[in-house]
Amino acid sequence: MKISNFLLSIFLLSVIFVSCTNDDDDVQEPKGAYENGILISGEGGPSGSIYYVSNDFSTTESLIYKKVNNNDLGVYLQSMAFDNENAYIVVDNQNTITVVNRYTFEKVGEITTDLKKPRYMAIAGDKGYVTNWAEGAYGADVDDDYIAVVDLNTFEVTKTISVGNGPERIVANNGKLYVSHKGAYTTNNIITVIDIASETTTEITVKDNPDELFFDNAGNLVVLCEGLTLSYNPDWTANEKTPVSITKISTVSNNIISELIFENGQFPSLLTFDGSYFYYNLGSKIYKVASDASTLPTTEFLDAAATNLYGIEVNDSYLFLLDASFTAQSKLDVYSSNTKEKINSFAAPIGASKVYFN
Repeated sequence: MKISNFLLSIFLLSVIFVSCTNDDDDVQEPKGAYENGILISGEGGPSGSIYYVSNDFSTTESLIYKKVNNNDLGVYLQSMAFDNENAYIVVDNQNTITVVNRYTFEKVGEITTDLKKPRYMAIAGDKGYVTNWAEGAYGADVDDDYIAVVDLNTFEVTKTISVGNGPERIVANNGKLYVSHKGAYTTNNIITVIDIASETTTEITVKDNPDELFFDNAGNLVVLCEGLTLSYNPDWTANEKTPVSITKISTVSNNIISELIFENGQFPSLLTFDGSYFYYNLGSKIYKVASDASTLPTTEFLDAAATNLYGIEVNDSYLFLLDASFTAQSKLDVYSSNTKEKINSFAAPIGASKVYFN
């Protein structure tokens, strides 16, 4: 009897021990100080930089790349891209892509060759695809622009794919790359579709100066075409443009499905998408339109009252707006996309232009 009780006690203790051990195993260690937060990139002056805000808005930190690596990124920090472990920081005037661990921001590598005025990067598998303006950025040659193909295991450019003038944004979907051609310092009106396997290209003609690219819930490509400026006001804002549109394109046929054309004098420069609604700006006013809408709204969603609205993003029912300064810290304003209430404001980098979620 005593032996049985003893064995039973040992059994129960072992069960408790194993259970506790398994519970401990389920607890994941933090991947780094910048996990589960918001990253804000600034183009710079004198150097591009990145700020951090925690998801609960309780913690902020400035100049995180410089603090971790004791070095500057240079100007102009154009964009960032991410895979499972790394962040790729594209700095166009330096012709570099700096690779950091996305959670600790420790530098793990750098891409410095075969890049000429790099702009944006998309990732598909173990390859990165980077838009490059090349010499065409300076008007020397508008026919030398290309996509650099980067091996993400070695951080080397292995080949290039020639494309039309001024490739800007690039996104990957279902074995294809989609590139908007804003035209660098000139103009263009095409979307290039690249089959990743064969590297063959197809061009789709849209309105002038296409920029932001998104996929709607039906898998269609949506692009903001900002129009070509024909004349300026005394303060150098646009006075007249060629037609401006939000254009929807079938990724099956490459045909244009619909266009929401803006009235003359309405010139949006920013677009973002939350899965159901698109948000765009007219000056500092933000408008909201359903992804399947056939007309544009006539009343703004909210007025950000920003001096220089330079970036917009939406995530988890929050709308993030960047009021940029190029001589001092910028400002990040956070609004509820449900109530339109301003939730908080944070300092942001000089020339703040992009918001990312880590």
